[in-house]
Amino acid sequence: MSRPTLFLLASGFADEKQPGKKFFCPSCAFLEGVLAVYPQIKEKIDIQRVPFPRPRQQVIAAAGEENQSLPLLVLAGKSNSPHVTGEHNGRSLVDGKKAIAAYFAETYGIDWAH
Repeated sequence: MSRPTLFLLASGFADEKQPGKKFFCPSCAFLEGVLAVYPQIKEKIDIQRVPFPRPRQQVIAAAGEENQSLPLLVLAGKSNSPHVTGEHNGRSLVDGKKAIAAYFAETYGIDWAH
């Protein structure tokens, strides 16, 4: 992994606990909005939209089985950013929409969320 990877849930997913409905992840939708307003971020990161059901193999491969909650930003290496929430195999992790948005502001110079 040579660039950070942002893992988001693909929208329009079903949840067997609530049959007959389709869903989106509000936290992932927030970050989709950030990416739409600041498209320059998409030039600097990889984005993977993964299915809702677990196990989420793409996420496990990058961040470990214990880090499947999304949204999740997996950095290419270690970072001293105060927004880092964890680490896996020498890569820093940034978990959750607020921390990811703050990391984007700090790293890529976009506006800060208020």
